[in-house]
Amino acid sequence: MTCASRIFNRSEKFRQARNVLRNDHAILMRWFANGVRPSVDKVDIVSRFSQPGHGNVRGISKFSGGCCFSISNGAVNQTKVSAMEIVRGNALRARKMHSLAIGIVFSSQQQIPARSFSTDAGLPPHQEIGMPSLSPTMTEGNIARWLKKEGDKVSTGEVLCEVETDKATVEMECMEEGYLAKILRGDGSSGIKVGEVIAITVEEEEDVAKFKDYTPSASDAAPAPTAPSPPPPPKKETKEGLVASQEPKASEPTAPSSGGDRIFASPLAKKLAEDHNISLSNIRGTGPGGRIVKADIEDYLASHGKEDSQAHKVDKTTSGALNYTDIPHTQIRKITASRLLQSKQTIPHYYLTVDTCVDNLMELRGQLNALQEASGGKRISINDLVIKAAALALRKVPQCNSSWTNDFIRRYHNVNINVAVQTDNGLYVPVIRDADTKGLSKISDEVKYLAQKAKDNSLKPEDYEGGTFTVSNLGGPFGIKQFCAIINPPQSGILAVGSAERRVVPGTSPDQYRFASFMAVTLSCDHRVIDGAIGAEWLKAFKGYIENPESMLL
Repeated sequence: MTCASRIFNRSEKFRQARNVLRNDHAILMRWFANGVRPSVDKVDIVSRFSQPGHGNVRGISKFSGGCCFSISNGAVNQTKVSAMEIVRGNALRARKMHSLAIGIVFSSQQQIPARSFSTDAGLPPHQEIGMPSLSPTMTEGNIARWLKKEGDKVSTGEVLCEVETDKATVEMECMEEGYLAKILRGDGSSGIKVGEVIAITVEEEEDVAKFKDYTPSASDAAPAPTAPSPPPPPKKETKEGLVASQEPKASEPTAPSSGGDRIFASPLAKKLAEDHNISLSNIRGTGPGGRIVKADIEDYLASHGKEDSQAHKVDKTTSGALNYTDIPHTQIRKITASRLLQSKQTIPHYYLTVDTCVDNLMELRGQLNALQEASGGKRISINDLVIKAAALALRKVPQCNSSWTNDFIRRYHNVNINVAVQTDNGLYVPVIRDADTKGLSKISDEVKYLAQKAKDNSLKPEDYEGGTFTVSNLGGPFGIKQFCAIINPPQSGILAVGSAERRVVPGTSPDQYRFASFMAVTLSCDHRVIDGAIGAEWLKAFKGYIENPESMLL
């Protein structure tokens, strides 16, 4: 360290490198300038990733005795190097690092728990916990409730809070032992971006009180994308322009500029016009290049404000006669809306409908339920038999058990059936895995169990991810005769099941008639994957299993 200290104080080249590092906000190395070794001997870096392979952690994790430890993918490599080599080798990497006071915390594509060390505010070592990404499509989430309070001791694996993701409510577990010092986003907090800090934990119980008034820095908050405002047009200092600026300001509308129908106005003018329900197209701008400024809005209000405000009051009186309640969107409704919109806009749907006679199916169901009741099992529903028939038809016509990508059609070897379940929070689609290989009793138990979890809003990602085909039944519970369902991307098919109804059908002789029960089913297909003939072949196989249910038991 004596050799390194001489280099720190006397080397002109190193002083220049020190200035570079000081000016770069990515890293803080104050002791280089003072020539005094810090009281903290080591810098500890804690970095976790939700999935392996999302990034490498590289850099200096410990300075002691001229040794440098570098971490990459969990492996630690120790090398003896000089102080000059440390600076030269890590100067370029330093710009990728984010430091607090005497600590270095690495940034990655996903928010990770990171331990921070004492800062200028005198805060002790602590860990900032960010909103995790608990599903592949999650961009923001809500805090349903905290199961721990500030000051509580937490252990590894304990549940900290319940997070409402875009698909379900998931329990968030603690990754380290310590104490919950501060909750930054309380129960019911919504719209929290992935990576935004929601809580602080510390290692020592006496440090909890020091975070009573803690607020995260602006650099730690999730950045909000903002669109850059267009630069104002260059101001022309001409005699005509000077004369025009001295003329009285008019409030008459002008023709659109050569830039098209776009109206240039300052942000303050736009806000003022919006507050008073004024159209900017009715105002002539007197700012640089015809830009509308605040004074133009005020002049317009002075001359037309009375009429506009009176009309606005009348509109309010008229709309006040309507009684309504605004219901905030839940995360599941947001993601369902976006996925269904994407499906209808990007997937070429077509529909195939067929009537299936279910007399034999209902007779078999009665026999099976008698056996179930005798053995203490749960009753089997028509929907359970439909799921089994759909799974076997997918195994028989595997072209329908596929999905579209830009480069290829992916054909699945597992037959996983999603079952649409309506709840108060929205539509859920839990998955029955390998439904073609399971018995009817097993399918029935899983459907009832997952449907209850969906209604309790307690589904986990493994309960609804990985489906290859979807069944939606509005016939049994709601009596819908026939409907067309929207494909659940990235799948290529969904079966809409209607209700069974009694019909009069011809008998064997011309004057003979009989009654039979028919159930209408509609297959929605992605025409990029399933051609019309393939869809018809699948429906033929499905109808065969429904009308001859004993074949499903073979």
